[in-house]
This record gives sequence, C-alpha cells and structure tokens, in this order.
Amino acid sequence: MSHHHHHHEHPLSPAEGQRGIVLSIVFNLLFVGIEAFVGLVENSLSLLSDAGHNLSDVFSLVLVLVAFRLSKIHANGRFTYGYRKSTVLISLLNAIILLVAVGAIVIESIHKFYAPAPVNGEAVSWTAAVGIVINGLTALLLLKGQRNDINVRGAFLHMAADTLVSVGVVVSGLVITFTGWNAIDPIVSLIIAMVILFSTWGLLSASLRLSMDGMPEGIDLTRTVAEMKKVEGVMDVHHVHVWAISTTENALTAHVVISDIAVMEHTKQSLKSALKATGIGHSTLEFETSECNCPCHDCH
Repeated sequence: MSHHHHHHEHPLSPAEGQRGIVLSIVFNLLFVGIEAFVGLVENSLSLLSDAGHNLSDVFSLVLVLVAFRLSKIHANGRFTYGYRKSTVLISLLNAIILLVAVGAIVIESIHKFYAPAPVNGEAVSWTAAVGIVINGLTALLLLKGQRNDINVRGAFLHMAADTLVSVGVVVSGLVITFTGWNAIDPIVSLIIAMVILFSTWGLLSASLRLSMDGMPEGIDLTRTVAEMKKVEGVMDVHHVHVWAISTTENALTAHVVISDIAVMEHTKQSLKSALKATGIGHSTLEFETSECNCPCHDCH
C-alpha cells in the first residue's frame, strides 16, 4: 500500500493567482462605489441591483483568496489533508450568495413595476459602460486559472456574467434616454437576475457534488478504470473510489489485481503516472495477486 502526494498540480502559481484576484477586488470595489452612488442619485434600480451583485462578487473574490490561503495550511493530526476541503465549501457558499442576490433583485424589480420612478438614462449608460471595461478586465485576469479550479471559475463566471449585465444596463439607459420608457429598468433587472441564475447553476451543482465527495468534474470513472487496466501486469481493478481533496486536487483509492507480485513496484509507478494523466494526483493502491502460488489456501 503506498500513498504519494503531489503538490504541483496548480496551473497558475499561487502568487499569480492571488495577484489577479487582489487586482480584481480593488477594481470591483471602486466600481461598486461609483455604481451605487450614481444609482442612488439617479434612482436607477438596474444600476443599484448591479452594484449589489458586484458587491457580492467582491465578497466571493475575497472568499477565493481565503480559499487559496486555507489550501496552503499543512496537514495536522486533526485534519490529515490540511484545510483543502474548505475550498469546496467556499465555492458552495459563493453559489449560495449569488442565489440570494438573484432573489433580492427579483423582489425589488417586481416592486419597481408597481411603483415606477423616473430614471436618468444617460447617467445609467455611462456608469454601466465603465462596468463593461472593469468586469471585462477582471474576467480576463481570471481566465487562465478558471479552467482548473472551480473557485476561480466561480469568480470568472461572476465577472463574465457582469460584463453581459453591464451591456444590458447600457441598453436600458439608451432606451430610457431616447424613449422615456422607464419600465425597461426593472425589465433589465429581471433579465440580469436570470443571467446570474443561469451562470450560478453549474457552480452550485458542482460545489454540492464535490462537498458530498461525488465524482470531480472532468474525471470519468469508466475511462479511469480502463486506463488503469491498460497498464502492463494489471489483471483487474475494483473497489475504486474517487473524490476531490480540494477544488484543484483529486484522490483515488483502488484494489488492483496483478499477475505477478514481483513487478508490483514497477506496476505501481506506471499506474500512478496513468492516473496523473487523467487528473488524479493522489492515489492509494492496494495490490492483490490473481491466484495463489503457495500451498496454503488462505492467501490473497
């Protein structure tokens, strides 16, 4: 039985990843301030709902930063994997925050339909145009890391959705400027809510699955077992369990039946290489031989 740890699975260096997120937090806090101020002064619900949503994005970016820090804490007697699993819980919390933001926007939009208020379309458009630039820049900063970390993907999704949302707010501002149709403001707010809900759903289901030790995204159990069986000397593989240690690291335990116990060490290294290629960096393998070569009847 052996257990090797590989700690170099991050495609982004932690410093790079954290720098991108810190910059994103600074940009977005500045924008939230501008947006909330203009939204209050000009009485625009779409701007205020966007500011509220952007504030939840800042909070989620802070949580991603916390996840980075927690994942670096070393294992101890009580937490033998360290605090890596907290990264999964943080991505789940992020998805829940987004859902709460959607609920708040929907309630406020429905209220606005019954009590419409005049809106300065030009101010709304200019402010949202700034949002397109800031959210677009932030999404680009997070683009590299989002492919391999569900937390960074969560933050990236927030920002990509926000960029689209800002486009929607610009449109509503232009419609109000040229037609005076104020009802477009809560309509755009509802569309914003739907965009956020759509982008959050995948994050929520992936986070829930990982927090329940479900199969990590991108890992196919059938393919993984097939790759293991291709390794020379492997007769069969059973009792396979795969789970996520963190949002970027996956683990596997399995019983492996081999033809010859003499080549166990070589087979083990070949299996670990094959598993790393499928995205599993931590593997614990228990070996058995297919048949008994000794006179006794109780060996395995």
